[in-house]
This record gives sequence, structure tokens and C-alpha cells, in this order.
Amino acid sequence: MKKKDILDTVGGTPIVEIERMSPKKDVHIYAKLEGSNPTGSVKDRIAKYMIERAEADGTLTHDKIILEPTSGNTGIALAFLARRKGYRIRVIMPENVSVERAQLLQAYGAEIVYSDGSKGTNGAIVVAEEMAANDDNYFMPYQYGNEANPRAHYETTGKEILEDLPEIDVFVAGLGTGGTLMGVGRRLKEHNPDIKVVAVVPHPDDVIQGLRSLEEGFIPPILDLSILDSRIMIESKEAFRVTRELMQKEGIFAGVSSGSVVCCATKLAERMDKGNIVCLLADGGWKYLSTALWTSDFTELKSSVENKIWW
Repeated sequence: MKKKDILDTVGGTPIVEIERMSPKKDVHIYAKLEGSNPTGSVKDRIAKYMIERAEADGTLTHDKIILEPTSGNTGIALAFLARRKGYRIRVIMPENVSVERAQLLQAYGAEIVYSDGSKGTNGAIVVAEEMAANDDNYFMPYQYGNEANPRAHYETTGKEILEDLPEIDVFVAGLGTGGTLMGVGRRLKEHNPDIKVVAVVPHPDDVIQGLRSLEEGFIPPILDLSILDSRIMIESKEAFRVTRELMQKEGIFAGVSSGSVVCCATKLAERMDKGNIVCLLADGGWKYLSTALWTSDFTELKSSVENKIWW
């Protein structure tokens, strides 16, 4: 379909059945492939909404510098918007993120400020907040507290899922900022209150790129736990295994959080007699090529995660 502008290609991602991943023939698991967005992740949706809302209400003008803490995908999506719209952008990112993230940010013209890697994204948030508080030249979208984040998913992602698959029983997504689960969850429950919304989280002290454990002490302001029907913990080794299986069985090249979401879906499918489960696969696998994910055994993978060399 012909598009007028690259920004018009954000959203409209496909849903495909991944029948080889389901443990039961009458339980159908579907994947919403957010890696099909322009920068390869679901974060393009919220970046577009946050920037366009700020332009509309006048809080973002071309004399401002966009500033955002990120582990990668949101920063890349914002850098894409900034490049297209002519804004300067500075991102705060843990120093131990994967090399592909830094390379993409630099390609889009973003300036990177590295924060203490041992403090993860929480540390990046603190640094960004201090910078914004001390300089009025910054505009910080702040994905963790910006209502345009869940609104993007309410108005686009949730709407698309219902258009493609009105008969849905369970929606599964990773818990990061909470925007995807909040926005899609509200839209789906308006359609049918019986739809279950399930958040995938890592075990405490475990690391799955893109996912957040609430036990870390930071709860994103946009998160409304009443929307969630359950939170299911997935271990990193399970996420790695299923990410590989997605490639081997379905030909889907996805990121690690996607593996955790599909792993969760298979566990839920085992408890069901029949029904439809939709999994949101947040990004493609391109930003993980420098990691040991597809080339090493689980012992090497676990070691690399514990040392946080591949974030």
C-alpha cells in the first residue's frame, strides 16, 4: 500500500498464527509482529504519539532538545522521529547496552549520554531527571509517565488486534513501561470484559531485556495494576530457549522479550481446552546479533546476562 510519509508506516503490523508453538491443537497462539515497525520495535507507536502530542500542545518546539532515558528501543524510536522532524535529541542509556543500540542511535543522529550500567534503566531515569530539572532547554517525553504511551496502544495496537481477531481470550505482553498492557488491555476489556490480560515479568534479580520487575522498586506512573489479570514470571533461560524455538519452528526472528512472552503463552495454553491467545512480540532480533543468543549454549548465555554485557 502506498504511503505518503515514513511516519505513516508506524503500526498496522501483522498478526500470524504460530501453531507449532502451541501445546494443544484447539488452543491457537497468535503473534503480533511489532518488529515490522520502521525501527523494528513497538516503541515507534509511542514515540510518534508522544512527539505529536507535544507538538500539538506547544511543549515541544524546535528550540528544545528531546531528552529521554532508555534501554534502547524507545530512544531509537524517538531518534527516528527527531531525524524525520528536525529535532535534536539526547538519550541517557546504561553503558552496557548491546552495540547495535548505540549504532542505531548514532545513525539517527542522537547524542548518547551513558549512565552507570550496574544501575540499569532506573539509573538512566535518575540521570535524565536531574538533567531536565537543571536545564529548561530539554523536553523529556518520559515514556514511564506519559499518557500518550498507553493511548497509542489503546487507539492503534488494541484496535488492530480486534480488527484481525475479534474472538480473543487472552492477551500476553511483557511488562516494561506498562503502556502496551494498559492501552491494549483497556481496549480489549471494553470489547469483552472476560478477556484476560497477562503481564510477563522476569524473576527478581534475573534479566530479560525490555522487561521490568516491579520488585526493583520503581513502578511506572502509567501502570494500573487493576487492568492486569495476572503477572507470570519467566526465567531468562526459558526466554532464550523459546526465542530460539521461534526462529527454528516458525522462522520468526524476534528479541528475547518476545521469547518470554511466547513461553508464557505456551504455559497458559496448557491450562486451556480451547481458545485464542495473542502475544505481542515487541521487537525483531536485529538488535541482539552481537549477543550470544543464537550462537552459544545456555551456560554462556546465562553468564553474559549475569555480567550484563549484552543489554
